[in-house]
Amino acid sequence: MINLPITADHIRATLTAYRSEYPGSEPELDAVVGLLDDGDDLTSRTTSPGHATAGAILVGPDDRVLHIRHVATGKWLLPGGHLERADNSLLQAAARELFEETGIPSQVITPQGEGPLHIDLHSIDANPAKDEPAHQHFDFRFLFRTTADIGELQTEEVSDAVWRNVDEITNPRLRLRIATALQGDSDGAMSCRAGLADHWPGTGD
Repeated sequence: MINLPITADHIRATLTAYRSEYPGSEPELDAVVGLLDDGDDLTSRTTSPGHATAGAILVGPDDRVLHIRHVATGKWLLPGGHLERADNSLLQAAARELFEETGIPSQVITPQGEGPLHIDLHSIDANPAKDEPAHQHFDFRFLFRTTADIGELQTEEVSDAVWRNVDEITNPRLRLRIATALQGDSDGAMSCRAGLADHWPGTGD
């Protein structure tokens, strides 16, 4: 099977589906669409004024969310990073970055939907050591579930990893969307349990 790299059409289609699911959110995404219209290669980390990245919102069995401590910034962030030519979708790129940074392989994570739960636009400071000017990241963040724990960290970029409660997430839009998704999971599980109780009395506890 040949893996094809992520294309501008794939990014555009992902943006279109996202904006249809979350109408009125992130009006700044107009600028990203404009860059695509101009023919900018958003898959390349050298593209300015910004380019696409992929992130993983990983939820454990206790509904806490995985965070990593980034070496370069000293900040607690969601796992994620730049796209690579071997990536065939933004979702796959998010899973790859999660594995590279935390040691949690794709085989033990389950995507919750096909599209991103959140797209975050944020500024990145210039990095003279890498000859990178100040720019923006357009971070496509996908929701995953797992029962696995943290594995071997990518120590060059990650100094620590922890599971945090949803209410500790500082971005209000992201916090609400995760909480809503988890509530949906809970409602679905309760409905399933109620259905089982109808057929097999005694299983509803």
